[in-house]
Amino acid sequence: MKKVAIILTSIAVAAAAAAALAAERERGPGGGMERLKAADQNGDGLISRSEAAALPKVSAQFDAIDTNKDGQLSSEELRAHHQAMRAQHEAKRGERWKKVDTDGDGRISKAEAQANAPRMFEHFAQIDANKDGFISQEEMKAAHGKRGSK
Repeated sequence: MKKVAIILTSIAVAAAAAAALAAERERGPGGGMERLKAADQNGDGLISRSEAAALPKVSAQFDAIDTNKDGQLSSEELRAHHQAMRAQHEAKRGERWKKVDTDGDGRISKAEAQANAPRMFEHFAQIDANKDGFISQEEMKAAHGKRGSK
């Protein structure tokens, strides 16, 4: 039962992350960059701690992003932090996949979904785009994309 709760929580976290990415896409190309530029009130190309207050997620992570500890966030620091967070997210997604894919064949059968991921099982038919009885990682990504674009 505990294993199922952990898997459900992981799937919920993945769904939330997909929704956040979809919302970012809806803002259009450069949406995040536009917010950063707007926060840079003095136009020096850096985000100070006080300027970061306008960006709650950046502000909360300010010390982690400011790797050279100069009290300013450069575009390089922001980019590196974003890439690190993306890599971490992908690693977690891979771990969750492995927990559901109990036979390790790289795809999720209906039985694996039923036993290890009830929410996935509920939507199995919609996710299994090619109707081969298995969910591939590509199908899962596509299903997350469709849900995020609604």
